[in-house]
Amino acid sequence: MNEKNDLYSAPLDGEWIKSSRSTTNGDACVRLMKITGGVAIDDSKSPHREPLRYTPTELAAFIQAAKAGEFDHLIDDTEN
Repeated sequence: MNEKNDLYSAPLDGEWIKSSRSTTNGDACVRLMKITGGVAIDDSKSPHREPLRYTPTELAAFIQAAKAGEFDHLIDDTEN
């Protein structure tokens, strides 16, 4: 669990990135930032909330599952 504690003590001094599929409004997107030991994920609509932080292994597992379509059922067909 020390690995996760280290992630939450890592400074957020990088640059936030967002998907090219995000809306043009920068105030309504999920953003990611590479940090020491992993990645921080932020909701730009809620700047008062602490970003969540994930290890490279956790992020890779999520991305692989998303690519495999494991979360497709969560998407409203009208949004595509």
